Amino acid sequence: MHKFFYLSLALFSAVFGSAARAESVLFLNPGSTEETFWLSYSQFMQAAARDLQIDLKILYAQRNPELTLAQARLALQGPNRPDYLIFANEQYVAPQILRMAQGSGVKLFIVNAALTANQQSLLGEREEHIGSLVPNDEEGGYLMMKELIRLHPPVAPGEVIEALAFSGLKITPSAQLREHGMQRALAEHPQVRLRQLVYSGWTQERAYEQARLLFARYPKVSLVWSANDEMAFGAMRALEETGKTPGKDALFSAVNTSPAALQALVDGRLSALLGGHFTLGGWALVEVHDDNQGVNLDLYGGRDRQIPSLQLIDKARARKMLAMGESPDYGISFRQLTAKGRPASYRYPFTLQTLMR
Repeated sequence: MHKFFYLSLALFSAVFGSAARAESVLFLNPGSTEETFWLSYSQFMQAAARDLQIDLKILYAQRNPELTLAQARLALQGPNRPDYLIFANEQYVAPQILRMAQGSGVKLFIVNAALTANQQSLLGEREEHIGSLVPNDEEGGYLMMKELIRLHPPVAPGEVIEALAFSGLKITPSAQLREHGMQRALAEHPQVRLRQLVYSGWTQERAYEQARLLFARYPKVSLVWSANDEMAFGAMRALEETGKTPGKDALFSAVNTSPAALQALVDGRLSALLGGHFTLGGWALVEVHDDNQGVNLDLYGGRDRQIPSLQLIDKARARKMLAMGESPDYGISFRQLTAKGRPASYRYPFTLQTLMR
């Protein structure tokens, strides 16, 4: 880890050592280079950057918040500073990054997990912070559980439907919000009993180990809610080892539109799938580009916004997204989404529908 830590910082020093063609942007990706979601997130940003002619660099923190802070410190206080720094408030690193940014001349844009209400009240308005885009995580967790319950065969009066839930990291805002949404759905359906919620750290192997114990402890479980696709796959593997079939003996849900998750939905192994939030970084680059062009972001939907990027994916859309994954530009003209020169009535169309046109 230490070697990777210093290598990441050395690479950063190199990538911004030369003059940029246009605005320069550094994205501090909080995920791992082995996580399909965060790789697809970066890929979508790269497509946007090519179209908008943005000089984009990406560094991965490998789920290590200390590495994120070290990368931010060098970006904000080192000799080769980008024009913009994009990052997530993963594991609540945003306040430290905002403090580092004071006087740096670097503008900040937050994605996926914005400042909490407490953080905002403590920090107040910061000139360096130009905006944020976050997904509808709470609604996503709610929609996913509601869909699982809708698809479950009816039970006799007085009988219960047993469920398990696999969440990510307890200190991650997205995990907390998705759990809240799930609990809201359960409150509307008292016939569904959540046997246990566990934290699997977003990883398949951890979820698999936990699910082996949980399926032995609760053999009647027929609903499995997972806050991402990797954990769903781990739980599926454990269920299969009991001789049961995902999609038949137990219904599974997941978040993320990885090719494996999309195919599992098409095949019927996944019953409910949410996705679309991998686009947030690309949409953020549209706003960053507009800010660089002197556009007032407040006029076109607000500086800090939550967008309904998490949506239920049906099989037809899954097949379309599988085919679209082979197109490196996603078939989108990001330049046509900018607000430059638009009337005051224009609003950024940052939805999954924009991607699916």
